[in-house]
Amino acid sequence: MNSAIEIKKNIYWLGVNDRRTHIFENYWPLPKGVAYNSYVILDEKVVVLDTVERSQMDNYLESLEAVLRGRKVDYLVVNHVEPDHSGSIKALLCQYPDITVVGNSKTFPMLQNYYGITDNLLEVKEGDSLCLGKRTLNFYMVPMLHWPETMVTYLPGDNMLFSADAFGSFGTLDGGIFDDQVDLEYMEEEISRYYSNIVGKYGAPAQSALKKLSGLAIDMICATHGPIWRTHIAEIIAKYDKWSKYETDEGVVIAFSSMYGHTEQMADCIGRFLAEMGIKKIRIHDTSKTHPSYIINDIFRYKGVILGSCAYNGNIFPTMEILLHELECMGVKNHYLGYFGNKTWGGGALPRFKTFAEKIKWEVVAEPNETCGSMKPTDVEQCKAIAEAMVKKLRGME
Repeated sequence: MNSAIEIKKNIYWLGVNDRRTHIFENYWPLPKGVAYNSYVILDEKVVVLDTVERSQMDNYLESLEAVLRGRKVDYLVVNHVEPDHSGSIKALLCQYPDITVVGNSKTFPMLQNYYGITDNLLEVKEGDSLCLGKRTLNFYMVPMLHWPETMVTYLPGDNMLFSADAFGSFGTLDGGIFDDQVDLEYMEEEISRYYSNIVGKYGAPAQSALKKLSGLAIDMICATHGPIWRTHIAEIIAKYDKWSKYETDEGVVIAFSSMYGHTEQMADCIGRFLAEMGIKKIRIHDTSKTHPSYIINDIFRYKGVILGSCAYNGNIFPTMEILLHELECMGVKNHYLGYFGNKTWGGGALPRFKTFAEKIKWEVVAEPNETCGSMKPTDVEQCKAIAEAMVKKLRGME
């Protein structure tokens, strides 16, 4: 079946849906699947912009053949080398061996290392152009958004930005391909989770890219995942601006690790006090059940973070350690932190939480509480103190 859709005169979306892959990058959950988007421009020269993941390449190449109607591909623009976009390049080159591969100086060593591609390369630099005939492509470097070789391609006149992974989303495209054809409310979490999980570490590069591209007239954003943006462009750019500045809303994420229920009891106690003090956005996650993907996404949304863990082998519980490690690697900024622990005898989680707070540089709002076994009246008061201190910080009362 031909899955190509003409999105402007002689410009085609060549996308595929992947509902079989369970995890992205072999780590992030894909309960709603994922879409891979490639694009084709037919002019005096034919250009393909990025490809798709190799498991989808047969359908992809069939759709490409249907669009080309016997023509050859002159150029392949590689905005991003990650295999979910470059996985079909070797097959494409086998079918169209005269293709000139367009990329920047950091693109080509990666292509050689991944696929052994060394010939027919055209290097472009910041602001360079490539004439296709009636249309011309302009190239802008956006390094570390989210790989060092990433660039975007702009089509003036049509005012289209081929944005690589920027402005992308998890989730398949179920029928429509444009933002005004899909249920954005249904996709909202997949859009924000994609940012927080994949791009989130790179807030500063995202800010640099937004500033660089702010002078361009953009009527359509063609990302390599998720919907094509044509109606809600200002909104998605505003979200990227907010997220990449680590701006958050009033709310608290409580993440806990518990074996026998005592630490969970403390988490619920703190949550209850927060609610009594008027905090409505409270998200409580069990790290043994909830993948870090969803917890990190909520942390990008809300300013307050309260973490709790039982002791395990004299240290912190393994699933909490995974969450802390992910947050440290991402370097998430501008949050208030509270933490608590539970143990039966020696050792426990508090030293690790203290190290985490120092490394990530979040302000600790209150002295931590560590309970032995089930909660006592004094523990209830200490949980209340953590909640009160968090609310005061969130509302600027200190």
